[in-house]
Amino acid sequence: QVQLVESGGGLAQAGGSLRLSCAASGSIFNGRTMGWYRQAPGKQRELVALISSVGNTNYADSVKDRFTISRDNAKNTMYLQMNSLKPEDTAVYYCNRVRDPGPWGQGTQVTVSS
Repeated sequence: QVQLVESGGGLAQAGGSLRLSCAASGSIFNGRTMGWYRQAPGKQRELVALISSVGNTNYADSVKDRFTISRDNAKNTMYLQMNSLKPEDTAVYYCNRVRDPGPWGQGTQVTVSS
């Protein structure tokens, strides 16, 4: 069964940090490039960071040098360390495959206050 469960969101002040986790079923995670996405109110979902199965990473310009994506292949888990948070980072964050995304999880809300 394909399953994605995001956690770790919450309320942070500008300049603060949060660490998100994504627990994935093996069928969606193994050997695949995975990504963190976010969707702010009234906006389309956007890809903010991705990591290949061997650990190569890429980031959207808006989060570069502030966010760090990582994965633990043995645990089918992916992380997003978010530092120097800004109010514009406020969104629901999701994880999924980058190519051929599977069913979306419920996401985790990140709210950054100024």
